[in-house]
Amino acid sequence: MFDPVTDAFIGGHWMSGPTRFAVTNPANGVVIAEVANLGPVQTVEAIDAAEKALPAWSALTAKARSAILMRWNALILENTEALAELMTAEQGKPLHEARGEVAYGAAFIEWFAEEAKRSYGHTIPTTASSKRMMSIKQPVGICAAITPWNFPIAMITRKVGPALAAGCTVVVKPSEETPLCALALARLAEIAGVPAGVLNIVTGTDAAAIGQVLCDDPRVRKLSFTGSTEVGKILYRQCAGTVKKLSLELGGNAPFIVFDDADLDAAVAGALASKYRNAGQTCVCANRMLVQSGIYDAFAERLAQEVGAFAVGSGSDPDTVIGPLINDEAVNKVEGLVNGALEMGAKALTGGARHDAGAQFFTPTVLIDVTPQMEIFSQEIFGPVAPLFRFETEAEAIALANGTPYGLASYFYSQNVNRCWRVGEALEFGMVGINEGLFSTEVAPFGGWKESGLGREGASEGLSEYLETKYLCFGGVQ
Repeated sequence: MFDPVTDAFIGGHWMSGPTRFAVTNPANGVVIAEVANLGPVQTVEAIDAAEKALPAWSALTAKARSAILMRWNALILENTEALAELMTAEQGKPLHEARGEVAYGAAFIEWFAEEAKRSYGHTIPTTASSKRMMSIKQPVGICAAITPWNFPIAMITRKVGPALAAGCTVVVKPSEETPLCALALARLAEIAGVPAGVLNIVTGTDAAAIGQVLCDDPRVRKLSFTGSTEVGKILYRQCAGTVKKLSLELGGNAPFIVFDDADLDAAVAGALASKYRNAGQTCVCANRMLVQSGIYDAFAERLAQEVGAFAVGSGSDPDTVIGPLINDEAVNKVEGLVNGALEMGAKALTGGARHDAGAQFFTPTVLIDVTPQMEIFSQEIFGPVAPLFRFETEAEAIALANGTPYGLASYFYSQNVNRCWRVGEALEFGMVGINEGLFSTEVAPFGGWKESGLGREGASEGLSEYLETKYLCFGGVQ
C-alpha cells in the first residue's frame, strides 16, 4: 500500500485544513491516517476553483477531455493493488473484493471517456421554410458529488466520470469514513493531466455543513448523492431553493425471490453473491429472501451450509469472505434487527450474533421463519444477514416484494420463461436481476424508483444527467 494522501485537494493545491481527523481501520480500530478536516469556508473555495476552471474545461473538445480521462483510467488500473490495499485498510472489505471495485470504478472513467464523444444533438424538421431548428447538448456546469463509504472508489468515478466527460467541473465530498480512496483518485487525476480546479476533493467531518453550502450555492447547478433516503430527502429540500438538477441514489429493500421452479444451485449461488458481498453493506444487496414453500426448506439448508463456512476476519487476510462492518453503529443496528426477529419467533440456522473476530464483526447469518410483521422486513439491514420469508403463490410474492416505499434493486429465480416476463414487468424496482445476483455494470443504467431516488448512473443515461439540452431556432432563412 502506498503512503496515503491526507490533504484535501482544491484548485490544484493540496490543503492541510484548519484541523485534522482520524481515519481508522474498521477491522482493528488502528488509526491509518490523519486527514484534513475542512468546513464551509473551504467548500466555498472549492466552488470558486471549480467556477474558475469551468470555461476552459468545457471549451475543450470531447475528444480532448476523453484523452485525459483515458490516462486517468490507465493510472487507476496500473495502481490496482495499491488502491485495493488502501480501500481494505479504511473500508474493511476483503482484498479480492477491493480489487474488483478498483476495476469496476475505472470502467466508469473509460466508459464515459468514450461516451462523451457521442453526446449528440438533433436536427428538427422545420415548421416553416424560413426556419431551421436543432438541439445541442451542453454541460450543466459546476457539479457537487456526495459519496458514501461502502464503495469509496466506484461511487466517485460513477459520478465524476460523466461530469468531467460532459465538460463539467466537480466538487466531491467523500464520506469521512473513507476519504483516503478519494484523495488517491485525485492524485492520479492530477498526474493524468486533469487541470487545476476541474476536480476538487473536500474532506471533512461536518457533512451537514458542507452539504448545506453545496446545496445553497447557486453556482452549483447539479448535485449527485448516494446514501440514505433520510439524508437524500434533506438534500432534496435544500436544493429546491436554487432548483438544482439532482441525481439521488438512496436506500433499498431488495427482494430476492426464489420460485419452486428455480434452479436451486443457481439460486443459492446468486443469493450468496448478492447478500454477502461487502458483508451485506450494499444498497442493492438482497435484503428480503422470499422463498416459495416447495423449495423453502432445501434452499434454507443449502444457503445455511454455505454461509456457515464463510471465513470471517480482516479483509487483508486472503481467506476472508466476510470483513468488518463500518462502525459500531452499524453493528448495533444489525444486532437489533436480528434480536428483534429472534424474539418474535425467527430461528437462526447459522450465525445470529456478533463475531469474536473484533468489535465491528457480525457472524454471517441465515434466519428462517421470518414474517413480514418483524422489523427486519421493512428495514435495510446493511449487514451479513439473510432473513427467509415463506410464500405460496406468485401473486403473493409480487405483493410482498412491492410492499415497500423503496424501489432500487430486486432479484428472482425461475426457469419458467413466461413467469420471468410476468414478474420482471410486475416488480416496482429500477433494476431486476432475473436468474442473476450481480448486475451492476458501467454499460447499464443504475437507479431506483419511488423513495430509492431520482435519475440514473452509468450507460448513456448517466452522461445525460450532466448535460442540458439547448434548442436553437434559426430564422430568416432565404
